[in-house]
Amino acid sequence: MFSAFSALSVRGRGAARLAAITLVSGLLAAGATVAAAGTASADEAAQNQRGATATIGGLKTYGDAVIHETDGDLQVSAGLFEMSVEGGGTLQTYCVDLYNPTQKDAKYHETDWSGTSLGANKDAGRIRWILENSYPQVNDLAELAAKAGIAAGLTEQDAAAGTQVAIWRYSDDADVDAADPQAEKLADYLENSARDIAEPAASLTLDPPAVSGRPGELLGPVTVHTNAAGATVTPPADAAMSGVRIVGKDGRPATSASNGSELYFDVPEDAAGGSADLTVQASTTVPVGRAFASESRSQTQILAGSSESTVSATVSATWAKQGAVPALSAVRNCTEGGLDITAVNQGDEEFAFELMGTEYAIAAGESRTVTVPLQEDQAYDFTITGPDGLAKRFTGVLDCRTRSSETGATTQTLSEPSPATVALPTTDVNLAETGGSATTPLIAGTAIALVVIGGAALVLTGRKQNRARD
Repeated sequence: MFSAFSALSVRGRGAARLAAITLVSGLLAAGATVAAAGTASADEAAQNQRGATATIGGLKTYGDAVIHETDGDLQVSAGLFEMSVEGGGTLQTYCVDLYNPTQKDAKYHETDWSGTSLGANKDAGRIRWILENSYPQVNDLAELAAKAGIAAGLTEQDAAAGTQVAIWRYSDDADVDAADPQAEKLADYLENSARDIAEPAASLTLDPPAVSGRPGELLGPVTVHTNAAGATVTPPADAAMSGVRIVGKDGRPATSASNGSELYFDVPEDAAGGSADLTVQASTTVPVGRAFASESRSQTQILAGSSESTVSATVSATWAKQGAVPALSAVRNCTEGGLDITAVNQGDEEFAFELMGTEYAIAAGESRTVTVPLQEDQAYDFTITGPDGLAKRFTGVLDCRTRSSETGATTQTLSEPSPATVALPTTDVNLAETGGSATTPLIAGTAIALVVIGGAALVLTGRKQNRARD
């Protein structure tokens, strides 16, 4: 549907500029001060603002596993993490990012596989099969043990460790075994039995994530997609003052929605140019297999179980009486290794802006997408401005690869990463304390960093052996 931006040398009346890019010096470990990007009035648009948002609490049910490396065997903890959902609810997750750290109290957002290493992993569907057919989805441990041919039975710790080990073999191509014989038998059973299953749909999403148009028009439609029985519609915060209403396709005010509902921004004809956000919230169980990516540099997780949890999604609207009227949104694209920025121009003039030294233009009535290339593990923070005070800020960290996809490099870890210039390689390491349990940093030069896997600490160097599988 969308084509790539054409790079044009355009300087016109509707031009918007990249307002700011947060910079950081190369001396991250020395504690360099980082300036905030954008303006105070910028609309902070964190990527993947849909579904559940949760804070990781740590490993809750786990056993031991052994990673076989060229330099020797390494014992780590393997099992289920627990997350607390904003607004209420609890999630259980496994790690799909073995060689990256888990940051204490890191915040996570539900996201599509395409925004994580799973997007380029041909075995991602097998990981979902493991989740659907093992603990805790199968909580009858006697039944699970019988299917795996384990006569001695399984404890919860064995079941969690065996499941995590099987997942690591597919998520990270890791040569890893469970330390307990029963857990190892379960891991082998799950690995050998796994079949490809499609990615699950989001618990709640709004499509498209941004709309634009003229005052006096209905801006939309915005379609609600959710597995919840119903959802609450929250109008813009200043709706009473601005006169902006949220209505259904029948034109009547909408205070609730369900899967397939179409919502519109009803903007008064005499309204000055401006923008507003609409939030839809629901309570539901998040589908097993949904990915969770962090706002910082913390292990990517995949959902194994969910209580009834609060989920939400936000859509923005922009309007103006004349000129360019852009709608801006962004999503991580791990296949291309960058950030996809989509611009829709519903105005009567060209919308142009500069990004990383290149000027782009979208003609009136057109929609375009451009992929901003980023380095792996790179924090980004920049703002695009537009007419009538529009300022859209995009922040996050690109976390698209597991360490198994990187060859010939010492494992390096960012704890509390700081934003870096877009497309600038991040070679320095912040050796701050990580979020694992009872770890002591081991520092031997700038090329060695502390890695927390589950609840254990270890230092890794050199290449990781690939696990031979049929």
